[in-house]
Formats: sequence, C-alpha cells, structure tokens
Amino acid sequence: MKTIKRNKLVCGVGLNDADYITAPKINGKLEVCYYYQTWKDMLIRCYSPRENKRSPTYIGCTVCDEWLIFSNFKKWMELKDFKGKRLDKDLKVSGNKIYSSNTCMFVTCAINNLLTNHAAKRGQYPQGVDSPNNSVKYRAQISFKGKFKHLGLYTTIKEAEIAYLAAKHEIVKQAAIDESDQEVSQALHMQAGLIFNKLQVVGALD
Repeated sequence: MKTIKRNKLVCGVGLNDADYITAPKINGKLEVCYYYQTWKDMLIRCYSPRENKRSPTYIGCTVCDEWLIFSNFKKWMELKDFKGKRLDKDLKVSGNKIYSSNTCMFVTCAINNLLTNHAAKRGQYPQGVDSPNNSVKYRAQISFKGKFKHLGLYTTIKEAEIAYLAAKHEIVKQAAIDESDQEVSQALHMQAGLIFNKLQVVGALD
C-alpha cells in the first residue's frame, strides 16, 4: 500500500499541505496521522458520491474554504479535546450543513449517537418509537452509552413519542450539566431546550 502523497487534492477539493508524511509505513504497517484521518473523513462525508449514497444525510454538506487546507484544520483541532470523541457539525447550530471552526466541536460518541437523526432507518414512526411484531401497541425506547432503556408500551404513537422526547430531554439536560467543556455544555443546553419545545408541540397535537 502506497503512502499518501502530499499536495494531491483529497476528494477533489482538499489540499494536504502537511510538511510531513501523513501516512508513513512503520515496520511495514501504514500509520495514518490522526489529524489527517479526521480531516479526510470529513471530506469524504461531504464530497464522496459513494459515501453520500450510503449516508444520504450528508448530501449537501460542505467544508468551509479555510478547512479545505489540511494545515488550517489541524491547527484548530490541536486546540481541542478530541481524544475518543467525534467531530460534530450541528450540535451548536441545528441543521447546519457546513463544517467550519464556527460550527464544529468534538463530542463523545454517546452524545453524538443520541442526537443523530436516524430518519433513514426508523421508517414510518417518530424517532424512539416502533411497533414490535406489528402489534397494536407502540413501544418507546431510548439508547444512551450503548444501553437501551425500555420506556413502555402505549396505545398511540403520540403517547410513545412523548415518552421518548421526555426521556431524551432529561438525558441531554443532565449531559449538559456534566459536561466540562463550556462550549459543548452550552450547545447541549440549547439542544435540551429544542427537545423540550418539540415535546410541548407534540403534546399539544390532537
């Protein structure tokens, strides 16, 4: 396997201007720079037709001009607490489609998964709701930190969705309180508020 060549556009848009080999072979094994891999993965999510087909939620996403240059992204990332975390583009700005220093932050995998909208996978029901074995009851459940919590069986989809949103609101609110990174904490408090607003709207629906 060849090492990655510098000064060659990545995904047709990104410039790897590193002054070192970002994927050297060490003892016969390719060791990819973690900063570079994070940058490349971001570009792939936005600009790879194959990835867009696999994950349609990234269709329309872009990377700001500044971050199309690897060294700029690396300088930003070096200042962040990124170990064991994922690059998030829409926790701070809901619905955001642009990766940039003003919109992105690193969050734990648990928070990232909790706030991801799995619309393509959940089918006809709202997030957190399904009908096990096509029964007449609707099940509400939530997953956090790899553990599923059963929230109950309900006679209507609305009741099940309310149960899910209430549980999600409490989890996100507590995560905001526990978070040591102030920027992430503020974003989580905002998300908790948005979930609460949706809970109120769903509760008011006929």
